[in-house]
Amino acid sequence: MPTDRAAPTLTPARFPLRRALVVSRPALWVNTVGTLVTGVWLTGRLYTLDAGVLALLAYLTLPFNLLIYGLNDLWDQEEDARSSRKGGWQGARLRAQEAAPLLRATLWWNLPALAGLSVLLPPAATLLLLASALLFAAYSLPPLRLKARPFLDGLSNVAYALPLALPALALGSQVPWWPLLALMSYSVGKHAFDAAQDIPADRAAGTRTVATTLGARGTAAYALTWFVLASALLLPVSTLTALALLLTCGGMALRLLLRPTPEQAARLYPLSIITPWIVGAVAGVQLVYLLARGQWTGF
Repeated sequence: MPTDRAAPTLTPARFPLRRALVVSRPALWVNTVGTLVTGVWLTGRLYTLDAGVLALLAYLTLPFNLLIYGLNDLWDQEEDARSSRKGGWQGARLRAQEAAPLLRATLWWNLPALAGLSVLLPPAATLLLLASALLFAAYSLPPLRLKARPFLDGLSNVAYALPLALPALALGSQVPWWPLLALMSYSVGKHAFDAAQDIPADRAAGTRTVATTLGARGTAAYALTWFVLASALLLPVSTLTALALLLTCGGMALRLLLRPTPEQAARLYPLSIITPWIVGAVAGVQLVYLLARGQWTGF
């Protein structure tokens, strides 16, 4: 079982930056940063020097991911203690004395940043960003703690898709509704798929999730349904991207369906981690090509 051997010694008043980086799971920053960059491209621009968008790009790295995963780790210590994948790049395993410093660090990294962004961004963009942050907080924190409410746990993960619309709202462009809806569907399916490997640990801790409710086979079928819907929603925008999503995400869900065990889900999890890179690369190459040729002007 992996351990956080490199974790630094803590004092009660501080949470070291190196430790904050581990908790924020840099391997998963693509889910926030990549989504925002894709949203910029979908406005019809390869890049932008807009202060609000650049500030968003910085915020969606360490601060926002610390909010997502720091709060999750704080309230999942019992489950994480039983999870063999925690304690490394897939997430920290917290020690008891880290709880208060981590909570303070999460607040200090996020509250001032959100206040500053509210000045730089139009009201609609600010409200959408706050909605995403509140959904992530509600996922982990009581009394709502959506993570422990089957089906609401996955549906709340549409928060991952919301940054796609932020550049459009910040720059006064049309919201890319088809990609946004597709990414929402993908996020629900991916949450369910990723939760399948944690069925034993969650059941042992008494945590009810969509995966503990449906079991591995039902979860695979549920995730596959959402991936097929996401692919269908992408068809009006890009056939190649829709096929890439169906082949990668649909393919891994089908493999889990054929061998429905948490162990199989754990073996497939690295593929789940890189699916945003694969699908994003297919979409990105097409977008850059069309933008460079002046054939894409956004939605």
